Amino acid sequence: MRKSRADRYGTVAVSIHWLSAILILALLGSGFRAANAMDAAVKADLLRFHIPVAIVVLLLTAFRIVWWWRFDLRPLPAQGSPAWQKRIARFVHVAFYIIILGMAASGIGMMVLSGAAPVIFGQSNATLPNFTDYPPRAPHGFGAFVLVALLVFHAGAALYHQFIRRDGLLRRMWYGA
Repeated sequence: MRKSRADRYGTVAVSIHWLSAILILALLGSGFRAANAMDAAVKADLLRFHIPVAIVVLLLTAFRIVWWWRFDLRPLPAQGSPAWQKRIARFVHVAFYIIILGMAASGIGMMVLSGAAPVIFGQSNATLPNFTDYPPRAPHGFGAFVLVALLVFHAGAALYHQFIRRDGLLRRMWYGA
């Protein structure tokens, strides 16, 4: 079942969700490590991983937005959820999109303004710039912390639904009937 039904997500939505989750965790790990790396070669190695993965996450996010907007309908919220929980869930999902798109924009901004791409991808022998000298660095770093907070909240809510409410939320967001 490619598309979602009223009671569960389709394979396209499930695949995008879990692939995005894994890649975002990899981005957060590599990004925090790169930000704290003292050795320029280590930082460049981390960024050689970080940047292409970030592009994939940007493309997946754009595809997800188009998928929901043009081709699929989201399943109904879990039965019996209070209106305030539905509003918070909607806010968190919209915040994810905004933060992910903002992180991509600030990352692209850092690469363009700093001219670091040729250094990172081995086309220049110059040294890596100090990214904190460029305005997009502050929102990129702040966005990473906001993204961590959103992920913790999102995972906590999913576990609450699975183990406290026992409404089968995780089953709805996995493969199979």
